Amino acid sequence: MSSTVLNPDTIRADFPLLGRTVRGGKSLVYLDSGATAQKPQQVIDAESGFYSQTNAAVHRGAHQIAEEATEAYETARETVAGFLGADTDEIVWTKNATEALNLVAYGFLNASLAAAAGPASPAFEAVSAQARSRFALTPGDEIVVSEAEHHANLVPWQQLAAKTGATLRWISVTAEGRLDPESFSVIGERTRVVAITHASNVTGAITDVPALVARARAVGAYVVLDACQTAAHMPVDFHGLDVDFAAFSAHKMVGPTGVGALYGRAELLQDLPPFLTGGSMVEVVTMESTSFMPPPQRFEAGTQMVAQVVGFRAAVEYLDALGMDQVAAHEQQMTELLLEGIASVPGVRVLGPADATDRLAVVAFEVDGVHPHDVGQVLDDAGIAVRVGHHCAQPIHRRLGVHASARASAGVYTTAADVEAFIQGLHEVRRFFTPSEVAGGRAPRGVSS
Repeated sequence: MSSTVLNPDTIRADFPLLGRTVRGGKSLVYLDSGATAQKPQQVIDAESGFYSQTNAAVHRGAHQIAEEATEAYETARETVAGFLGADTDEIVWTKNATEALNLVAYGFLNASLAAAAGPASPAFEAVSAQARSRFALTPGDEIVVSEAEHHANLVPWQQLAAKTGATLRWISVTAEGRLDPESFSVIGERTRVVAITHASNVTGAITDVPALVARARAVGAYVVLDACQTAAHMPVDFHGLDVDFAAFSAHKMVGPTGVGALYGRAELLQDLPPFLTGGSMVEVVTMESTSFMPPPQRFEAGTQMVAQVVGFRAAVEYLDALGMDQVAAHEQQMTELLLEGIASVPGVRVLGPADATDRLAVVAFEVDGVHPHDVGQVLDDAGIAVRVGHHCAQPIHRRLGVHASARASAGVYTTAADVEAFIQGLHEVRRFFTPSEVAGGRAPRGVSS
């Protein structure tokens, strides 16, 4: 295993929720960080501290508190940008990564509608000629995704293709759960957008982004990266990856819910039409027309989630202080322990690579003859929290021959003892169910997919 300087037992002390008990006094074993990470006290304090000391509307008031709030809001932008290898004006606040991906897709749609309507159309007078030239899609153009995508990085592109007449194509997934390099050839001369996950939220497999970027660049296509599963678990540098846009979310990065961000290359954001319109993102408004502010404020309409942004800054400062190389090394250990442990349980199949190479500690699995919801219930009764369902990624489940799965996912606070308890829980699942009991597959206690 890789060496690491992180001590998760010490780190856990920063996360108050991990000290609670569940299900009749059992200690909580939290293995659902792929869905949402727990929050350290530093993040909780930053958010509550904003409300108690600095709460005001940003970019609107001239009084001291408004100035302090605006400074906190913009300092957070600078901090998050630096953490992910971006410039400050390349980070747009959104309410989550799903909104960030929709922002890009609807930017393309607005440019496409404007180009189709023509330069004289008053409905699209604010969409520049440069935007129409850069982002407009026409019938015959192609958008490429993959079978491994979270629905948030699939459905918006399906909708964009349907509304513009573009063709949606996709990169296939191998039986091991990795993107098939041979199917990278689907990126061709008519490809305008390649929207791809940095790592699958089902198989944990890390995408060969440089290879995809090189192929996209060769045909002049834009690359949109879903970095939700990687930003909290390994060093990520958007400039170094040379992607055009990227989406990520604070709540998976030990930060607050309700805030995410879009990274976009500055020259592209400068031309991208806005998604949401209203207050705070305008320059001049008359009864006949409106002009918009430059990015990133052009994309931040209305009252923003300022306290959550401040908490986001505290979250990336927390991760940065740990060191992302050390975080990655620790989670590599957890990946190895999870895979080795699951392999020791008869009748359990990992969905995805069986070794820890180029893989995150996101491990989906199926237990032979047992519905994932039943697996989750037995584990929950033991105080072990995992995810069950299709994880908002139905196509890759279908490709791997299952409708749903259970999933264990680690974070910076996950310990070897957590993994050991989980493996013991899996053995208990196997002992609990017999072939006659699993017939029909139950979905107990209203667990959603």
